[in-house]
Amino acid sequence: MSKFLTYDEILVKCEEINTKYQMKQERFDKIVDCMLDNEEISADDKIAKAFVQLLQVVSEEISGMESAADLMPTCQMGCAFCCYFPIVINKMEARLIKNAIHKMPDDKKHFMKKHLDQYYQTFGEKINRLSAIDMISDPDAKYKYKKENLPCPFLNLETNACIIYEFRPLPCRTYVNYTDPRVCADNIMPKETISYEFLYQEYMGAMNELLQYLYENEKLEKIDYPGDLYQEDLLINWMKETGQ
Repeated sequence: MSKFLTYDEILVKCEEINTKYQMKQERFDKIVDCMLDNEEISADDKIAKAFVQLLQVVSEEISGMESAADLMPTCQMGCAFCCYFPIVINKMEARLIKNAIHKMPDDKKHFMKKHLDQYYQTFGEKINRLSAIDMISDPDAKYKYKKENLPCPFLNLETNACIIYEFRPLPCRTYVNYTDPRVCADNIMPKETISYEFLYQEYMGAMNELLQYLYENEKLEKIDYPGDLYQEDLLINWMKETGQ
């Protein structure tokens, strides 16, 4: 008997999550409240800190759901098949990722710059071709992108590890496999994998609440609110200037 869950068993587990797990909204609210109560840092630093902390809360929520349904991810270090999917984020998230890179120690920042330079030189032609895909209107956009086998800009191809793991975007956190890892190797779009993308609403709702208050009561210098929240694009497009 296989030790891995079947597709039907995974669907049953998902139903268990729906009936057993109560989302901890207070986790998201607490991050916002802590930032608003912190008078020692600027509005932009509050946003940067909240960004990382709210992403971590998303990961904690997923762990809670897994515990409720007795689910164990089969994703392992060095397994990077999901790092070839298109990642769409808004301009605010792109700014915050770039800001986090800018604040890294000089040696790591130099590594990141060199890595991104090499990435855009190596995959330039493919990036230019895929950057124009309409991720909203084209129903086959994700499949077209994935079959081109373009790695994420932040995937270290030598180690198959994410080089911005601590502040990787929400789509990277919400895609999980609970069955035989070979389904990811054998299929461009495996049906067995699960996405917790519904958590985006809680995450972005908390970010928006914080941004709205800071916009009305403090000074935002690095984020254009609300405009940055409504400009979405592929990660490969947002990071081009960082890798040039």
